[in-house]
Amino acid sequence: MGQFIKAAACAGLMVVAPPVLAQDVRITTFKQSSTFSLNGESYTVFRNPDVNAVITGDFARTSRPCPTDCIQPMVAATGVATLGELEVLAFLETTVTDGRGLLVDARAPEDYATGAIPGSVNIPTLTLSETNRFRKDILRALGASDRSDGSLDFSNAMDLAFYSGGTWSADAPDAITQLIEAGYPASKLFYYRGGMQAWLSVGLSILLSPNG
Repeated sequence: MGQFIKAAACAGLMVVAPPVLAQDVRITTFKQSSTFSLNGESYTVFRNPDVNAVITGDFARTSRPCPTDCIQPMVAATGVATLGELEVLAFLETTVTDGRGLLVDARAPEDYATGAIPGSVNIPTLTLSETNRFRKDILRALGASDRSDGSLDFSNAMDLAFYSGGTWSADAPDAITQLIEAGYPASKLFYYRGGMQAWLSVGLSILLSPNG
């Protein structure tokens, strides 16, 4: 998968599972939890069983200055599918577990360290900019291969599902746009528009840094 991606997936985060309470709060009627794996490590996502739980901290905020934190469109780019929480879990259970794709957190590393979706890797938007001289190395780590003319072939590139802070964050849409401009097929890209704020709003478990 490449050393870059392996390092991104091992950012010193730990799964925070909700306490076991009497109240049964499922993901869906027939789904108690979601289990998947990345690089041989297993993750399980639950919903917080505390029916009185509320979002606290920065994600409890409803409004942010625009610019830069403006409400994003439902579709990040033409040909890019938009996902909800259940589709993200299905992507993790199948595409990520099978080694065919990655769930990518496009936020800055310091934001990723404060909490992330289990099974995600951190590839900050800035690293995908054409001004980054290491961008081709990142694209190769994602499955692109070199052509004889110096361009990249994305035929065997991974499927990538991007998210960031929430519907107000441009990090994920910008990362998707930069990849498409680099030649990445839109059909291999997905956008979880709700991001961390929506994930937390339905009580799904996250990863926290032991030092965070």
